[in-house]
Amino acid sequence: MYDIPPIIWYMRKHHPKFISKIELGKGIPSVSYNLRHGGSVLIDRKNPRQSLPAIIKFGEYIEETKRCAVIFPEGTRSKNGEPKPFQTKGLDILFKKMPSALIVPISINNSWKLLKYGKFPMGLGTHLKFTVHKPIKLATFTNKENLINSIETTIKAHIHP
Repeated sequence: MYDIPPIIWYMRKHHPKFISKIELGKGIPSVSYNLRHGGSVLIDRKNPRQSLPAIIKFGEYIEETKRCAVIFPEGTRSKNGEPKPFQTKGLDILFKKMPSALIVPISINNSWKLLKYGKFPMGLGTHLKFTVHKPIKLATFTNKENLINSIETTIKAHIHP
């Protein structure tokens, strides 16, 4: 919820679209509206039958329009800042549907501290830090598993719990 607005602002020239959990599609002024009507896809993580076709269609849309796709492969944020293992199925599908893509890994530090105590009291005074890494051309990798491992290593190397 707190990652989306800064990414939209920073990547605004590339028209970022998100793969986001369905729960964010309601109740958050501006963010929910943008996710529902701005070309993003909302997936139900408990229902892979709905998620996979939605991600396939989303990948085709992004490849056709040359927009920017944002996915959070960690899934649910960790409670202590230590990154969880990546869920790679969504990345695999996007890589197949978007062969001309550039991958731009982003490390986000301290976002877990905002919700350390739940939604209230919010972790005021927390300094969120986004590190945008060097873009990677998808076409230069023949082994997608190596690419995913490289992305995960790059992101995790810049996370400071």
